[in-house]
Amino acid sequence: MNSILQSTLKTLQKSKLLLSNLDDATLTNKSISPYYSSIGGHIRHILDFYDCILMSKDGEKVDLTARKRNENIETCCKQASDYLEQIIVKLLATDRNLEDQVTVYDDLGVGVIEMPYTYAALFAQANSHTIHHYAIISYILDRLNIVINDTDFGYNPTTPKAPNLN
Repeated sequence: MNSILQSTLKTLQKSKLLLSNLDDATLTNKSISPYYSSIGGHIRHILDFYDCILMSKDGEKVDLTARKRNENIETCCKQASDYLEQIIVKLLATDRNLEDQVTVYDDLGVGVIEMPYTYAALFAQANSHTIHHYAIISYILDRLNIVINDTDFGYNPTTPKAPNLN
């Protein structure tokens, strides 16, 4: 398997760990400032990004603005876990040539624009995007006094770690 997909699968395993340690009330909690977003909203957003990529056929565009946005994923750990499992199965089964070109549509702040990518670049972006959202989730977990036993959760592999101050 390609190392980009291996990295992606390793990163997504953290969602599995996270979801197995939460209940629906925590998943939907929007009490943490300044954005008042929920862990479930971030998980749904992460998985929708992958779903957009994986649902495209060879030669088709990937429109990142046309994500599913199924709110049940945001509110139910079981449904979020099932969606995660579907994404993992599709990633494991993909035979996509990651060097193939794909046209990606996204709104980067000035309206929807068209960009040339390779699938490798798109999956690498998805992986970094996931880690970025894990960092936000880490802040929410911290404010809720919830500890996930993964010292790398929310950290990009290239981020220097602070010395242990304990």
